[in-house]
Amino acid sequence: MTPHAKLIFTSSLILGTTITISSNHWITAWAGLEINTLAILPLIAKSHHPRAIEAATKYFLIQATASALLLFSAMMNAWHTGQWDITQLTHPTACLILTSALAMKLGLAPFHFWFPEVLQGSPLTTALLLSTLMKFPPMTLLFMTSPSLNPTLLTYMAILSTALGGWMGLNQTQIRKILAFSSISHLGWMAIIVSYHPKLTLLNFYLYSLITATVFLTLNTIKTSKLSTLMTTWAKTPALSTMLLLTLLSLAGLPPFTGFLPKWLIIQELTKQSMAPAATTISLLSLLSLFFYLRLAYCATITLPPHTTNHMKQWHISKPTPSAIAILTTTSTMLLPISPLILTTV
Repeated sequence: MTPHAKLIFTSSLILGTTITISSNHWITAWAGLEINTLAILPLIAKSHHPRAIEAATKYFLIQATASALLLFSAMMNAWHTGQWDITQLTHPTACLILTSALAMKLGLAPFHFWFPEVLQGSPLTTALLLSTLMKFPPMTLLFMTSPSLNPTLLTYMAILSTALGGWMGLNQTQIRKILAFSSISHLGWMAIIVSYHPKLTLLNFYLYSLITATVFLTLNTIKTSKLSTLMTTWAKTPALSTMLLLTLLSLAGLPPFTGFLPKWLIIQELTKQSMAPAATTISLLSLLSLFFYLRLAYCATITLPPHTTNHMKQWHISKPTPSAIAILTTTSTMLLPISPLILTTV
């Protein structure tokens, strides 16, 4: 892909995202989502591999269906209430259809099946965009319409997402698929709290995007996409492997790291809302995803390849760690001490 084409597609992505997050009319929000979808498709299919073409086709079909549902719910609401404003969604059927459309856009269970397949067929940099930037516009719409949506339905979908994201990621060997199931599991945490404390959902999304970006950029630097090749990276890049270990533990939500902050706040808020059983269930289900984060961390740092390895021997790379990854790793692991400062923005 030529640099000019890349520039056009990246600019279109930024434009589509900006249009959606800054609009308060359903038609402009829908137009921004469509620009986003059309801009990411060439980035998914740029390798021309059959798997990439398949991923792009699946992504297009799912996103087109979700956009049609979103437009249908907006038109139904406008038909009954005369309102095209995003925050004025009041018709119950329109709210139900919108919940399905946004769940499909985000990859929230039970509409999550497309996401691991699409991520597996995409390059690592495009997979990073799909996991973070492409989820920002639908997450904004979820934030804006959260008072109108059914909290019980969102709670059930959230618990199902966390359960399926944990269970289905257990036996995976492809790192992109593991990170896709990790994303589905994290979406459960965001969806469960959106009706009660929408700003916590956005905080969780920002921190998740930060930590996921660190993981994807590290994997892209060490050119790894499978567990079997991840086992050989310690000899090649020990510093990056150590950073990957810390970032994965933060993504799992373990206490000394940044990833613990949103989970702690969500559990606290759910308990205040007399939803201790839901908080307990989602916390226990997140232990499933902790297993595959630890498995990734183990493969990246503790497992040294045996002498009779079938993989090509890796030479030790002496060039320094990219500064962007170093900064991202620092923020992904060390923001917990300044949590009072972060809480002033929530």
